[in-house]
Amino acid sequence: MSVAILTDTNSGISPDEARKRGIFSIPTPFYINDKLYYESVDLDHEKFYELQASGAEIHTSMPLVGDVLDEWNKLLKDYDEVVYIPLSSGLSSSCETAQMLSEDDDYDGKVFVVNNRRISVTMKLSVMEAKALADQGKSGGEIKEYLEKTAGDSSIYITVDTLKYLKKGGRVTPAAAAIGSLLHIKPILTIQGDKLDKFAMARTMKQAKQIMLDAIKKDTEERFKDPDGSGCVMSIAHTNNRAAAEQFKDELLAIYPDRQVIIDELSMVIACHIGPGSLAVTTSQSFLKEI
Repeated sequence: MSVAILTDTNSGISPDEARKRGIFSIPTPFYINDKLYYESVDLDHEKFYELQASGAEIHTSMPLVGDVLDEWNKLLKDYDEVVYIPLSSGLSSSCETAQMLSEDDDYDGKVFVVNNRRISVTMKLSVMEAKALADQGKSGGEIKEYLEKTAGDSSIYITVDTLKYLKKGGRVTPAAAAIGSLLHIKPILTIQGDKLDKFAMARTMKQAKQIMLDAIKKDTEERFKDPDGSGCVMSIAHTNNRAAAEQFKDELLAIYPDRQVIIDELSMVIACHIGPGSLAVTTSQSFLKEI
């Protein structure tokens, strides 16, 4: 039995990278100043941040239904089954829409839509786990069951450099944003499955990073029962902030010196809401040692 692994670029996996890894990725659409762009096709990270800095109106959109169905139909010509891993159901309606589409007679029992409750770097890990399981001969149904069972075995903590974009997206009130900016407050957000939530506040970036590292250490030790992190994949992520991410990686390695820590960019759909200059740290339980 052959099983294709399909995701979208919210995972941080571009179509080109997907091809190299033997998987498939649908470009995510964005409307910028009312013009349609596709992530990794005519919109890369550099162009995205240039447009964001210029004050462009940026709106996210779920992958177009026609694009999803076209990809399913194409893959089912060469594969027996398709495992489709879209964005977390708590952050987009794309998962629910895909689940409804998969119930059609043409796809029932052939396309398995996974509600993986993840985004960006942790979603990328799930996609690579799915590929490894497919290579082991697991069926689409078995892969879906595993990914949904382990969906909650990950944590992301994010601190933002500015409240401007949280205010713009309605996640903080204008008054709270004004006070926060005046006091130089750095909010810390978390993604624990379904959505982006408030976690803590800090007065400096140094303090914010320490709060995030403490949270990752606590999750690894208490939630995952893995004090040395040997059963976890860890990463540092950022929004147009590579140099700071490199330094943050060194700070994480000081806690877990024997772990491989990767650096990746947070997906554009997150960057829409938090803007440039952000830093994030993640930990996820996984049978993989690296991605």
